[in-house]
Amino acid sequence: MWAAVPERSRWRYRPHRAFWRHPAVRAGAVIIVLALCGLLLMSLVREQTGTQGFLVGLGLAILPVPLLMAAFRWLDRVEPGPWRNLLFSFAWGACAAALVAITANSFATQWIATATADPAGAESLGATVVAPIVEESAKAAAILLIFLFRRRSFTGLVDGVVVAGFTATGFAFTENILYLGSAYGEDQQIGNSGLPAVTAATFFVRVVMSPFAHPLFTVLTGIGFGIAALATRRQRVRRWLMPVLGLLLAMGTHALWNGSSSLFGPYGFYAVYAAFMVPAFALLTWLAVWTRQRELRMVSVELPAYAAAGWLAETEPLALSSMRARSMARDVAGRAYGPKAARAVGEYQAFATALAFLRHRAGRGTAGPDFAAREQELLHHMWQRRETASPALTYAARATGRVWSPPPYIDYGGYNPYRS
Repeated sequence: MWAAVPERSRWRYRPHRAFWRHPAVRAGAVIIVLALCGLLLMSLVREQTGTQGFLVGLGLAILPVPLLMAAFRWLDRVEPGPWRNLLFSFAWGACAAALVAITANSFATQWIATATADPAGAESLGATVVAPIVEESAKAAAILLIFLFRRRSFTGLVDGVVVAGFTATGFAFTENILYLGSAYGEDQQIGNSGLPAVTAATFFVRVVMSPFAHPLFTVLTGIGFGIAALATRRQRVRRWLMPVLGLLLAMGTHALWNGSSSLFGPYGFYAVYAAFMVPAFALLTWLAVWTRQRELRMVSVELPAYAAAGWLAETEPLALSSMRARSMARDVAGRAYGPKAARAVGEYQAFATALAFLRHRAGRGTAGPDFAAREQELLHHMWQRRETASPALTYAARATGRVWSPPPYIDYGGYNPYRS
């Protein structure tokens, strides 16, 4: 049954390319650059925190990372983006963006302090004005690179939110190492320990109260790029304006967050947190979930055309537009035929969702000139897995109530209450 399904490396036709244009060469260059940035950054952070402080900061800063990554990946379950894009985003935020931020912020603050002869004012101005501009621009570079060079997997709002979230999670991870490691070093110098320690207070503020702070800022940039991805070729102003507007909003919210104490007094941080950050986080969460539900509705609208043409069973679009039915179909195939069957059903669902999104973009005029080739490619991969996926999805559609099915016949031994 599995002989028709090719290996993952053979899913696409790969034309011959010049050496410097080969994806492996480009990927290797990106990995080397990010690794060098990471090594240099680790050296700078360790210089400021000390070895012991660096290790303590690393151990504490990594705690919220799995939670944040799982949350953003959950949003991307309808049409999961490639992991390589998300890992690149995280590495860019943790290495390249953090390195740019540390060096640029330090240089700018020192320059302002020298020019104004006011170190305290320079620190405040650097945190409120310089840091938001530098940091959000550095993080936005990762979103821009994915948008330009991985355009096929960047199709809308959810993709922008997820890429921005992974980038900001990486950046916050490195920044937390620096802050927590420095706090631990300060505790060691003054002999603090226990709950009143500076490390505990820093951990509570940065990891417990506001783990979504940096992702919240950068997600605004991601939404701008996501709206630009939905723009048609005629909507050029929207395509260029929305990313810039999203970046400006990210800088503004970041500046408000950093300057809350200096602008609104000692309790300004808590006021901004309660009055702005929590409602903004709730609104963006609602927007992301609503967009995910909209994507599921899009699947139910676009795929019936392929069912009418015989590529899908009639009940499959209904199952594919329900996350519960999708999960049940994978479970049913896995119990009946093993993990390989469950993986084939998952791949079928991913290809079908990509096909629905492709058809939707074609209707909007944003599919690109390779629409027909891409459509045939996706249909080919679905057809190879249809023997296993179609029965599982049909069962899931009936079991979850997506399709009405008559109740089972029960023989009551000839008894009929309607017969006299």
